[in-house]
Amino acid sequence: MQKVEDNFKFLRNFSANKLIYGINTGFGPMAQYKVKEEHINALQYNLIRSHSSGAGNLLAPILVKSLMIARLNTLTIAYSGVHPELPHLLKELINKEIIPCIPEHGGVGASGDLVQLAHLALVLIGEGEVHYEGEILATSEVFYKLNIRPISIHLREGLAVMNGTSAMTGISLVNLITANRILKWAVILSAMSNEVVSAFDDHFSHELNSVKKHIGQNRIAEMLRTILSDSKMIRKRSEHFYNPANIDKDILEDKVQEYYSLRCVSQVLGPVLDTITNAENILVDELNSVNDNPVIDHVNQNVYHGGNFHGDYVS
Repeated sequence: MQKVEDNFKFLRNFSANKLIYGINTGFGPMAQYKVKEEHINALQYNLIRSHSSGAGNLLAPILVKSLMIARLNTLTIAYSGVHPELPHLLKELINKEIIPCIPEHGGVGASGDLVQLAHLALVLIGEGEVHYEGEILATSEVFYKLNIRPISIHLREGLAVMNGTSAMTGISLVNLITANRILKWAVILSAMSNEVVSAFDDHFSHELNSVKKHIGQNRIAEMLRTILSDSKMIRKRSEHFYNPANIDKDILEDKVQEYYSLRCVSQVLGPVLDTITNAENILVDELNSVNDNPVIDHVNQNVYHGGNFHGDYVS
């Protein structure tokens, strides 16, 4: 929080006699127009209200809470030039389960999750609606009841909340956790299926899988070995097909190999695990990134304009 305060004070001083996008200019194609000093606060309020225009069903509260945590994390990296009261209020809303009502549709991510995050910003200034204790209520009503004060706009709090990837990142992180759970169930059910048919153990052995170098495949095989380590239903090939007593039979009672759906579990679920792992690496990097524009750098005493809000990594 000290870094947040230092960052805000730097921007306040640095921007005094300079043109900086979204502080004293318009937005998007209107950026070539300078905004007069007396209108810079109204600029942020108008940005929030004009973009709170989403449509469709509301996002599930768990997705919005994840979005809020992602945005809080970004703001506290301290490159967004916000007043410390903003992350303080966001933390309070998260802890008290006051969840903004955010529609599913409206933003595309190319300029950040503008519409979704605008609905978050709308609540932070005390407007809009929230989920609270199982009801949808006016933000102002909940804030009054709990003695919560909305943020005031100081310099760029509107743009700082809206301009980034926290909606897509928050939603994706919840989906990632769900995907990991589904994959674990798939491995467990695959292990059970192998038990049901008394499969042989070599297809998930370390020796067989280690000669194929994919990390996911070897991890899935390891999971199968752990689950089936004390199984009394899985058989060893050496006790059956490598037993001299069975060599002279013309018709074998058992299949020499199981069906693909049984013996290729590590090769099928391995790439799924690798894909999830890759997604996790990208999402965790994004979660811990500054996805705002411009970047307010109080360490190097400068403001940098670019495109860190862009959502292609997450998408």
